[in-house]
Amino acid sequence: MTSSAHTSGDGAGLDDGSISSLIPSVSKAHRNLAGSLLADLGLAAGQQFVLMLLWKVSPQSQSDLTRQLLIEPPTTAKMLARLESAGFIERRRSGADRRVVLVSLTESGRALEGPVTSVWHRLEQQTTRDLTPVEQGQLRDLLARVAQSLTTEADAGSSEDGA
Repeated sequence: MTSSAHTSGDGAGLDDGSISSLIPSVSKAHRNLAGSLLADLGLAAGQQFVLMLLWKVSPQSQSDLTRQLLIEPPTTAKMLARLESAGFIERRRSGADRRVVLVSLTESGRALEGPVTSVWHRLEQQTTRDLTPVEQGQLRDLLARVAQSLTTEADAGSSEDGA
């Protein structure tokens, strides 16, 4: 791999040698590859996460999905609308609390579990193909630590703002 500078319209491809410039580049490349692999299943990148959560527990409230996905409510609403239009999920108001929107899998959504899991494994293999098993473990540990430090920092900042 070369260390030449690459740029994209959003600057995410700028390689100045810093970890902070590599993270968005890797994220964007990973999302693009995921999107191309998932497209054959009728999914866009990111939608698989909703399905993965619903495969574990269905139904779930729209607000719980938003919280678990770490995205904004309008983003969740748009993603769910597309999944509903494709026939993979259905939304309905809770009988107990009409303010709550419950999201459930359809049979078509349940049927995607095997194919999406297969795509997810293929994505993992392609992502880590140039790493040894030891390096994969190290990368997993390092990324978990980076995520933890960023989450801790963000949580500290939001609690200071809310105080």
